[in-house]
Amino acid sequence: MWNETVGDATLATSTLAAVAADPALSESLRRGNNDNLLAWATANLRAPGEPVPANICDLQMEVARDMVRRGQGDATLEAYRTGQNTAWQLWMQLCFDLTNDPAELQELLTVTSASISTFIDATISAIARQIAIERDELTRGSQAERREIVTLILGGSPVAKSHAERVLAYRLDGPHTAAVLWGTAADGDGGLDPLERFAEALVKTAGARHRLTVVASANALWIWIPATTALNTEQTAKLNHDNPHVGACLGLPGKGLDGFRRSHLSALETQRFVTTIPDPPSIASFAQLEVASLFGSDPTSASEFVQRVLGNLADAPKDVRETVRVYIQALGNASETAARLFAHRNTVVRRLERADALLPHPLHEDPLRIGLALELDRWRSQDFRSRRGAGIEAT
Repeated sequence: MWNETVGDATLATSTLAAVAADPALSESLRRGNNDNLLAWATANLRAPGEPVPANICDLQMEVARDMVRRGQGDATLEAYRTGQNTAWQLWMQLCFDLTNDPAELQELLTVTSASISTFIDATISAIARQIAIERDELTRGSQAERREIVTLILGGSPVAKSHAERVLAYRLDGPHTAAVLWGTAADGDGGLDPLERFAEALVKTAGARHRLTVVASANALWIWIPATTALNTEQTAKLNHDNPHVGACLGLPGKGLDGFRRSHLSALETQRFVTTIPDPPSIASFAQLEVASLFGSDPTSASEFVQRVLGNLADAPKDVRETVRVYIQALGNASETAARLFAHRNTVVRRLERADALLPHPLHEDPLRIGLALELDRWRSQDFRSRRGAGIEAT
């Protein structure tokens, strides 16, 4: 509970709005705050009341590196102060629950207040030194130049195309498909090597020869491929199999500077959406999730729309709902639907008859809204689904 409360309070501050909007970066900051809580608590269990040394573990250095690379170095220091204040409020509540003896309570709060303040001050000083080092490194080298140019393009600032292409070693007037890659290993380890391997596999799958890569954090890459990439089911399955600890979101293909920008922003939007759904796909594209993401900001209305349009079909078995969805995609061709589902045509026909009996209106009368409702139903969040009723398997 403490980890979640401290993390939520930290990311709710206005200065960290950009961090909160980025799933990879916000998770990095949460891990940093959680690590500080654990470090202080563990040290006090080993040696109660003794000074706790600054937390300068590899994780804290990685968090500092991530934040500086995204221009959020100073915000990191404020985040740790906010985390300290929130943790102190929780600690005081716990202390008041442990004792009602005034003298004992005064001693407990005095000792722990000094301990926490000293620990956070020392940790922030160490982090500030690391931030200075990271900033110095970022002001030198090709990666810094790339990041600066890309930031200008994404922000819509005027950029001399010839200069940008020279720095990026990438043509901007051709086709683009952007992707956001991040590590999904449970321990947060792995670095950039798995992401680089995935990026190379994606380039090869797209039939391209090169890519533009920007290091977004210690555990995330932004890439652009000069191609209009659309992965089929077999290609997605192979990339998943070969890269089990990499998450990837692809944006809409585009062309020129505007397409470069829009493709990346749609990839980020896809990443934000997949973090809200249960058992998200490792690889997702904006084209797959566009309809569902449009309703993501209003899950209550989306849930009501699904229930109103689908009626009892909303609670039907997964195979029946999926058959109707694929049948609509196949433009009402039962044989094509059977082929896509690896099912017998008669099975498809029986499922469609069952669906018609469950729908408020027959499928042929309202295929557009029924298809939309099924697509929303497929990608809705856990909370979205629970509003309709428990015990229904997520697709």
